[in-house]
Amino acid sequence: MRLKHPTQLFHLSALFCAALGSSALALDAASPAAAIDGYRFEFPCKDPMPENPKEGETGLSALVTGDPKTTDNFTATKKFGGQPGKRYKVTLRFRGVVEPMMYKDGQQVGEYFYIGGEKNNATYNVYQISVSSPKSHFFLNRQDKVGHSIFTIDYTQTIEIDGGAEIVFFGDGQNGKLITNFKKLVVPGIAPAPAPYNGQFVQVDVLDVKE
Repeated sequence: MRLKHPTQLFHLSALFCAALGSSALALDAASPAAAIDGYRFEFPCKDPMPENPKEGETGLSALVTGDPKTTDNFTATKKFGGQPGKRYKVTLRFRGVVEPMMYKDGQQVGEYFYIGGEKNNATYNVYQISVSSPKSHFFLNRQDKVGHSIFTIDYTQTIEIDGGAEIVFFGDGQNGKLITNFKKLVVPGIAPAPAPYNGQFVQVDVLDVKE
């Protein structure tokens, strides 16, 4: 094909780069981490999002099916691939809209990530990932104090996972209530963007897997 104008070359290059970028973002189905790529923690609000939410507003959790102290939670178990006996370094990206939570007796990494330890509050939302081998667990929304605030997160963290390990995603609202997305925060490129999510969520994307 003969290009008749320089802009034709520019447009073709742009299309090529866009296609390359899209394929690069899609994790290979054969990757050991394919089962966990794109997992979402979701704490939906029971009631519709008001047009003009109040600052710091709380809402009822749509997860609750009985006692709010025991049913405001969810668990998802995934099987990590790879070869048994091999240890993999898995880089994860966490993006979402969350409320703060305090943890203790573990190790803080960065502003939000927390290794080991346990929860240090009985009412705010817990976002936890547990790995069976090497045995470990992590929390995703660490803050120095709790309160009626809502904020976005977007950070990466590398963890170790052995081939064939079990990975458990656990979310616990603890009391049947949550801080609503009263700021109508949106994470660009993450559903339901450009609309705000009615509640809280964290999406987990796998960026890299190395032996």
